[in-house]
Amino acid sequence: MPEVNFSGPSGRIEGRYHPQSDNEAPIAIILHPHPKYGGTMNNRVVYNLHYCFYNLGFSCLRFNFRGVGKSEGEFDEGLGELSDAASALDFLQMQAPNAPSCWVAGFSFGSWIGMQLLMRRPEINGFIAVSPPANTQDFSFLAPCPSSGLIINGNLDRLVPPSEVRNLSEKLKLQKGIKVAHEEIEGADHFFTNFEQELSSTVNKYLESRL
Repeated sequence: MPEVNFSGPSGRIEGRYHPQSDNEAPIAIILHPHPKYGGTMNNRVVYNLHYCFYNLGFSCLRFNFRGVGKSEGEFDEGLGELSDAASALDFLQMQAPNAPSCWVAGFSFGSWIGMQLLMRRPEINGFIAVSPPANTQDFSFLAPCPSSGLIINGNLDRLVPPSEVRNLSEKLKLQKGIKVAHEEIEGADHFFTNFEQELSSTVNKYLESRL
């Protein structure tokens, strides 16, 4: 998988770009968890999400937010990270200008950034939000949510109470014109420790239903 570097608002951004041979393949970007708590593009959940999309025919990009790994800059409380994500999507679209559709996926902090990107980029057709931090971040900007997607969490999550994720899901399901699916994986914690396969299977099943 080629290592790539592209320009972001705070300098160079480090990423991994995994193209399909088909130049009309759909595209997806995958966003990692909180930089201040060890989140990187090599996080296991992020890695597995990447391959869920790639194995279903997507050209995929995952990258390190500013200040992580070889990406330049410093953590910016989400504002700069959203700009990084927008730059990553610009880069991916330049690599795959004929892509018929575009998805965003994120884990924890990355899902919060991804949902904000969804609101700003009308070309995004779908989303996967894994363990969205509904208890610590404001998701009220999703009014209305512009695209259908999937929310996944574990019922033993100790960082984000499952009830908070259920509340977020139920609010989004009330909106007309989109369909938001919600899957709660029995026995899984916030990081899906020992439940990576169940997570991947859930994502694969949903993506196959949308493709």
